[in-house]
Amino acid sequence: MVWDFIFIGAGIAAAGYFIGEGLKNFKNPNSPNFFDSLTEDEEYGLIKENEIHYFMGISKEDAKHLIKEHPQIPHLIINNTIYYPKAKVKAWLKRVGD
Repeated sequence: MVWDFIFIGAGIAAAGYFIGEGLKNFKNPNSPNFFDSLTEDEEYGLIKENEIHYFMGISKEDAKHLIKEHPQIPHLIINNTIYYPKAKVKAWLKRVGD
């Protein structure tokens, strides 16, 4: 019974937050919302070399071959660790795929 009230309270709090955010931007419908800000943060992130295959949606072996065949893929080297900027890799994949 106590858990029911906790879940109801959490639901009411979440609804109040989203309604408040909607009303805050009522006169400015082009302003970014909460979910847009989440995807913006994802665009500026860096991916480690051993995780790039998750981002590309391919196997580790395929990612290794792709990186070996295309050394011009956008990357950064920081403290001897290779990182790939998400936004630049996404743009590079679109160019290569066309």
